[in-house]
Amino acid sequence: MTPRPRELTPDRSVRHLFGAEMRRLREQAGMSLEDLAAVIRYSRSALHRYETAQAMIAPDLADKLDAAFGTDGLFAKLYALARNEVHPDKYRRRMELEARALTIEEYSGHTVPGLAQTEAYARELLRQGNPESAAAEIDEKVAARMGRRSLLQGPARPYLSVILDEGVLRRAIGTPEVMRAQLEALLPLVDSPVGIIQVLPFKHGAHALLGGSLTLLTLDNGTSVAYEESITTGQLLEDAANVARHRRAYDVMRANALSPRETGALIASAMEALPT
Repeated sequence: MTPRPRELTPDRSVRHLFGAEMRRLREQAGMSLEDLAAVIRYSRSALHRYETAQAMIAPDLADKLDAAFGTDGLFAKLYALARNEVHPDKYRRRMELEARALTIEEYSGHTVPGLAQTEAYARELLRQGNPESAAAEIDEKVAARMGRRSLLQGPARPYLSVILDEGVLRRAIGTPEVMRAQLEALLPLVDSPVGIIQVLPFKHGAHALLGGSLTLLTLDNGTSVAYEESITTGQLLEDAANVARHRRAYDVMRANALSPRETGALIASAMEALPT
């Protein structure tokens, strides 16, 4: 029995529209995915992912499809829009990709990243960010966030590299006890076999990621994606050029961050500065 094609939402996503048009024209031409793969010299599995909108469109695919179907630049125009589109399922997809990551690299300018948060710290952040939420809803979100930490356990855990702005250590979240416990929880991660934490000090001044946060995921198939986030929005970037640009910014920041030893000392100093 032939499996039912994945349902697309071309009215809500350019990437889905690209896949829908690819499927429509392929079927209109009486071609299977194998037939199309032979014509444009692509693997069937890759074409399946693009047609079902499960992967960011490869840069050279649009021109190949326009040539194969004689569509006079249709796919090139759709790709130009899709490459800058905020993925409609960005949060869910980010979690799916995070679960496949071999390496997770994060920069956070305001709070400890979710993977390294204590339960009390996470609860305070979620409570402040959602002041009208019921206690049960906050409990559910805290449990989900704590569940993500299982990624860092077991033999298949990813390598975690984190750069924190110094402000993350200095801004107290919750009571002094909550903040002290969170800072203490960071210390074992500062320089471990499976991860590293560095601090970008105030004295460094301005940088390319000021005002937001960034996550870079290196996946099990060797590709990389980036996820950038501001106060209320998040954008998943899978286009190779955009990911490379964000990686350069991260690498520059890492070069200017404190060493693990200096980072550990600064975290300890921040803990001592908290009121008792």
